[in-house]
Amino acid sequence: MKKEILRCPWPTDELYIAYHDTEWGVPVHDDRLLFEYLILEGAQAGLSWHTVLKKRENYRAAFDHFDAEKITRYGDKKVTELMNNAGIIRNRLKIHATIQNAKSFLKVREEFGSFDKYIWSFVNGKPIVHRRGSRQEVPAQTEISDAMSKDLLKRGFKFVGSTICYAYMQAVGMVNDHHVTCFRHKDLA
Repeated sequence: MKKEILRCPWPTDELYIAYHDTEWGVPVHDDRLLFEYLILEGAQAGLSWHTVLKKRENYRAAFDHFDAEKITRYGDKKVTELMNNAGIIRNRLKIHATIQNAKSFLKVREEFGSFDKYIWSFVNGKPIVHRRGSRQEVPAQTEISDAMSKDLLKRGFKFVGSTICYAYMQAVGMVNDHHVTCFRHKDLA
């Protein structure tokens, strides 16, 4: 008899399960991937993460695989092309925010040597491991996400409110919010 895998309750389909089981909460230290997650979390604002995940490959293709240097050079023609791309979320503010965020990302990387060093400084370089038993125990934001949001905004980033920052922290493994009964909690603790 096959043993049932216990996981967090939110992954409800194959796409979500694969994301949960292989990516969510895994510490990320690659600058390009950290930038990708930041852009995708901002794109999610007002929508579901599931919507963004379904469009992720389209985002990678549309935004030059999140190459920040290339994105900083996007002009009106590229913005129009992106606004006509049904494979992504066609929101002019979010598209312009991506371009601005690429510029801010490069400045942070230059100042700190890497975006990784900067962003992980908010958790002193190591994941915060929570012991949550239910979805109701997971906050939408924390003092750390508040501080991160405030600092990112000061540096010119857009779509980086505290709730987005906390979701980002969860996604890139800065916090482990897998339920204690979930098999990934122990794997990542």
